[in-house]
Amino acid sequence: METIIGVIGAANASEEEKRTSEEVGVLIARKECFLLCGGMGGVMEAACRGAKSAGGTTIGILPGPESSSANRFIDIPIVTGMGEARNVIVAKSSHSVIAVGGSFGTLSEISFALKSGIPVIGLDTWDVSEEIIKCETPEEAVRTAFELSSRRKRAG
Repeated sequence: METIIGVIGAANASEEEKRTSEEVGVLIARKECFLLCGGMGGVMEAACRGAKSAGGTTIGILPGPESSSANRFIDIPIVTGMGEARNVIVAKSSHSVIAVGGSFGTLSEISFALKSGIPVIGLDTWDVSEEIIKCETPEEAVRTAFELSSRRKRAG
């Protein structure tokens, strides 16, 4: 089974959050992991752009009823028609999650992941739980996500 690392964050991300997300995407692809996200703009699009630039595979869990709503860097669009309820799928389908910044949708994904025992790695994101593993750089975040994902996959 391939490792799936989720990247979550706001659709209306700052330029700094987009740069960080793009670097995260590149590093996920270099680890030969799938990048899973909400498939839209901002953090999600920047992470996918980075992954694609490094030859990675991207999966978008879309809130609407049309695959055409996915950002142009999504390889595998998954249409849900569920709106924000798709955040549960984003969180639970990942072996670990990297949160970059974020608003209330990101907070919900963090909550769903933590409640499900899925590791959450934070890059300048919500500080709502000691369970969020805070990292300072994209390199540290992806390395941590990869290690925790590998452990989680082995545990079953």
